[in-house]
Amino acid sequence: MRKIGKNQLTAKEILTNPVLCLAFGFGSGLAKKAPGTFGTLAAVPIYLLLVQADFIIYSIVTVLCSIVGIWICGQAADLLGEHDFGGIVWDEIAGLLITLWFVSFSWQNLIIGFMLFRAFDIIKPWPIKWIDQQVSGGFGIMLDDIIAGIFAGLVLMFLV
Repeated sequence: MRKIGKNQLTAKEILTNPVLCLAFGFGSGLAKKAPGTFGTLAAVPIYLLLVQADFIIYSIVTVLCSIVGIWICGQAADLLGEHDFGGIVWDEIAGLLITLWFVSFSWQNLIIGFMLFRAFDIIKPWPIKWIDQQVSGGFGIMLDDIIAGIFAGLVLMFLV
């Protein structure tokens, strides 16, 4: 059985702890390869639900996901004994919601937004890489993905 993080947690421990379950994107962050991509995929049903709501509701939920995510990711990092563990993907969920925030829904926008966000999150152009390396705690875990989401969203708005 695979142990996760420096504190050697099991998948069952992660999935049964509400904070860790959220931090791991409802289990998507447990993927052995590309947990960030699977975490971003976990955001798609949330996005599809929110995009049907009023813009104000979408905005409130996106801001709350980002703010509460600071605490969720910080707690998860403490419980795992490891800062910004790859399986912590709540930041990817917030990042995709930010990417798609100001564009109208279409499958094309969703797919392009998904790819843009993943590209910015993986490549980490300045200042994303600097933030990732210099800012610690839950705030640091969230901030680089928030900035990646903003960058991806701006590119997507330009393309649309």
